[in-house]
Amino acid sequence: MALARRGCHLALADIDEAALTRTAAEIAAPGLHVSRHHLDVSDRKAVAAFPERVVAKHAGVDLLVNNAGVALAGTFEQVAEEDFEWLVSINFWGVVRMTRAFLPLLHDSDDARIVNLSSIFGMIAPPGNTAYCASKFAVRGFSESLRNELRKTRIGVTVVHPGGIATSIVRNARLPKSNSADEDEAKRKSFESFLKMPPETASEIIVRGVENRRARVLVGSDAKRMAFVERLMPVSYWNLLGRRMYKK
Repeated sequence: MALARRGCHLALADIDEAALTRTAAEIAAPGLHVSRHHLDVSDRKAVAAFPERVVAKHAGVDLLVNNAGVALAGTFEQVAEEDFEWLVSINFWGVVRMTRAFLPLLHDSDDARIVNLSSIFGMIAPPGNTAYCASKFAVRGFSESLRNELRKTRIGVTVVHPGGIATSIVRNARLPKSNSADEDEAKRKSFESFLKMPPETASEIIVRGVENRRARVLVGSDAKRMAFVERLMPVSYWNLLGRRMYKK
């Protein structure tokens, strides 16, 4: 939506076709070309074929935003291996494969940028989030190394670290199979209490960061505070942040 307001033509990709239809309808405007594409970013072959589908509808690609993400709560011992792999296949491999697929088109652009959504949990690692933190730290490391590799090209890389954004990620998260329904609901409500910033506000911060060619974008005062504490206390930050986050 933020990009559409700026007149960007868009190729929207989502595994949720109903969401694609709603979004395309909401951003429709005269002169704006919006194409819709059903895509599962964990599907290696589908991602590899996706650029061809995009260029069939658009003249080229200048901006790639990798923001597909899912959540998985529970300690490492509680989380099943197949659930761990499910999350990593979307949160990390989706970013890597989409980047690999679109790099040739981005090299053809006069001024291109890759925007990868990490998380504040790509800078700090709270307990109960081993899979999510692993994927988001991986996105951060991948993005920073890729930026250095592309520094002499016309492709920039922005990595985004949002704090608590009021999306549906918690409502759609997977929880340990050993939990009861009441435990699941209590856990979701606890996580959702940290999600305060409207997505519309977050998107404007991200897009402004892209416009200013920022290498790193911290979204929200909570993300900035936690990143600051992590810099001051890189090993023991959770001694402070844990007490603040979970006090009642």
